[in-house]
Amino acid sequence: MTAQMIISVFTLVIYLIIIFVFNKARSKYAGGKVGTVVNLILVTVCLLFIADYVVILQPFLDKEILDIARALFRTAALSFLAYGGAKVADS
Repeated sequence: MTAQMIISVFTLVIYLIIIFVFNKARSKYAGGKVGTVVNLILVTVCLLFIADYVVILQPFLDKEILDIARALFRTAALSFLAYGGAKVADS
């Protein structure tokens, strides 16, 4: 097993733990600011998860396209978190 594979498996486990915990919290804290923040975190983590694992399409797509897709998903995740956080702070 290569070092890159070990790191990918480790981050997969971390992502799954975060998604599982915040999904349980979403049902417990439905509604209000806390529920909104939990949803923001869930969407952000899912977008970052997609950004990290877009490399599985490497046999089918060019490296530059994969790098662009990774950058777009990371930018989307951070933009979503910033915009949603600003809206929660204003309310």
